[in-house]
This record gives sequence, structure tokens and C-alpha cells, in this order.
Amino acid sequence: MAAAALVLFFVAAPMGILHLCYKYPFLSKAGPVVLAYIGGFLIGNAGLLPKISGYGAVLEGLTMLTIPIAIPLLLFSADLRKWAKIAGKTLLSAALAFVAVVAAVFIGFFIFRNKGIEAPWHVAGMLLGLNTGGTPNLASIKMALGADETNYLLIATYDLMVGAIHLLFMMTVAQRLFLRFLPPYRFIDPALAHAGEVNGEEPYWGLLHKEHWLPLLKAFGAALVIFGTGGAATLLFPGSSPMTVVILTITTLGIAASFIPAVHRTEKTYELGMYLIMIFCMVVASMADFRQINLGSAMIGGYLVSVVFGSMLLQALLSRLFRIDVDTFLITSAAFIHSPALVPMVAGALRNREIVFSGLAVGIVGYAVGNYLGILVAWILENW
Repeated sequence: MAAAALVLFFVAAPMGILHLCYKYPFLSKAGPVVLAYIGGFLIGNAGLLPKISGYGAVLEGLTMLTIPIAIPLLLFSADLRKWAKIAGKTLLSAALAFVAVVAAVFIGFFIFRNKGIEAPWHVAGMLLGLNTGGTPNLASIKMALGADETNYLLIATYDLMVGAIHLLFMMTVAQRLFLRFLPPYRFIDPALAHAGEVNGEEPYWGLLHKEHWLPLLKAFGAALVIFGTGGAATLLFPGSSPMTVVILTITTLGIAASFIPAVHRTEKTYELGMYLIMIFCMVVASMADFRQINLGSAMIGGYLVSVVFGSMLLQALLSRLFRIDVDTFLITSAAFIHSPALVPMVAGALRNREIVFSGLAVGIVGYAVGNYLGILVAWILENW
């Protein structure tokens, strides 16, 4: 009963946040996605969740379900023909992100290698994988290198803390901060420039209109089928990272479905997907209970911080040189540092639906290339 009530709370709470944004316009300036993330963080650090029986399974289940179902819904309304106009810029930004992460890993290695970290080249390889494809790459590189279990657990633990702070930074002040020296994003469709704002009846309140219920139910069913297909695809590639296979499959099928007129024309699919993202934000933020973090080796934490924020700063400087706009810079940085699963969250906070596919595409490249780069860099630094 308690577990069911917890599920109901996380499903319904975002609607309460949207109501507050509608009632108090100053809250909408922060954005409902950011407020959901902050709300989850407050819940997780209030000490209430451990008192609920089975809360861990509930949180894990919601995180595993919301993102894979949300991604197809977000892509159903995508226009790949329009996206092709910014594909070159996105690929350039991805290349700059790769350069920035590799450079940050190398710089950090020479700063921290004599600071008591055991096998620092293994740590360097794992950090590169973590910051080009997320936890799946971290785990893959750990196994490939035979890295120390303690170092792996320390990196994963620090990633919870540093990742939560970095995500909050990206979703709140990063856009305004980097707009000081990076050009603003130019929307392909000017009508979408304010599509993320909560004002009056739009965009989320339309989900409650009866005329949208049946079409959205069909779209949700299609997203479930795509999710199921992604899960089944992992059985065909047993040696691959399951998350990589799932994300690649659901992204491909979501894009394919967007070419079906009946699917593409269904209203509010993007908003429904973003509602699921809000649920995910609250859940994942509630899991970052800083009181439970064992700081362990501070040097590994320092190395991780230098890679996360150092690579972001290096990419920003390169983006200025190559005239990359601020939203493209932020979404490619997020795709690498946090994996494609969190791209919709950042895009929602930036109020820019046009960059969702860009982030997903870049994140998938990070999944694919990050493992090779991480192992290669570890071998190079071991023999430096």
C-alpha cells in the first residue's frame, strides 16, 4: 500500500507543480522541470523515503520506465527534415565536446596522478567513459581494464553528488551565464521559441482536455510498443550495453514513427513526454541523498569535478571560437556528461524542443565511441 501511494505521489506531484507555475507566474520563470528536480532533491534529503517499505524498488522502477517511454513521445512531433539544417552545427559541437573531455581527463591526470590515487590511468579511462556516455560506459571500461572495485565505487558515488550539482547548474543559470559570450539559439521554427512556457491553458493544461485523451492514449500505447521493442532488442545483442541498445532502438523507432502523418499530427505528445520527464526528475533527484555519501578518497572526487566542469569550460571556449550557439553547446555537453537519457530533461529546462534529437544523437555517439576512447586513453596514460 505504501509503495502504491509513493508511485501515485510521484505521478501526481508534477501536476501540482504545473498548477503552481500557472497560479504564480514567477515560478514559471524557473521552469517546471527545474522545480520538479529541486522538489525531488528536497524530498530525498528530508529523510522520509527510507521510512517507506520498498521505496528503493519504486524509485528504480520509475526511472527505468519514464525515460524510455518519454523519448518516443518527444520524437513523434519531430521534423527530421528541419533538423537537417542544424545537423552540421550539432556534429561540430559534438566534436568539440569530445576534444574538451579528453583534454580535461589528460590535464586532471597530471594534476592528480601523484595524489595517492591507485592506478590513476584506470581512473582516467573510467572518467572519460563516464563523461561521454554515462554509467554504462563507466561500467564497461571498468570491466575491460580490470580496474579496482573501490575506485569504481568511489567514482560512481561521487558522480551522484557532482552530477546532481552540475545538472542543477545546467538547468538554472548556465544558459544565462554562457549567453554572455556565446550566441543565442536560432529556432528553425520561430513558433517554438516560446513553446516551453507555462502560460494560461498552454502547453501542459491541454493534456486535460477530453478531445486529446484518445489520441494521446494511442500515442502512449505506441510509445509502450516501442519501449517493449527496445527491451526485446537487447536479447539480440547480449554482449552489448543494454542501455545503449534500448536508447538506440527507441530513438530510431521514435524517429520512424514521426514520419507517419497520423502520429506526427497528434497534439500534445511532446507535452506528455515532458510530463514523464518531470516525474523522472523528481525521482532521480530524490535518490541523491547526500547524507548517505561516503566521501572516501577526496582526490578522486576532485578529479571528477575537474573533468565535469573543466570539460564544460573548455567546450565553451571552443564553442565561442567556432560560433556554436549556447543551447547546442549545453545539450551536447549534457549528452556526454549525463548520457542521452537525461537530454530531454535539460532540453525541457532550456525550453527548446528543437534540440532534443540533437542531444539524443550526440549521446548515442558518445555511447559508441566513449568505450574505445576510455580504454585507449587508459593504455596511453599507463605507459606515459
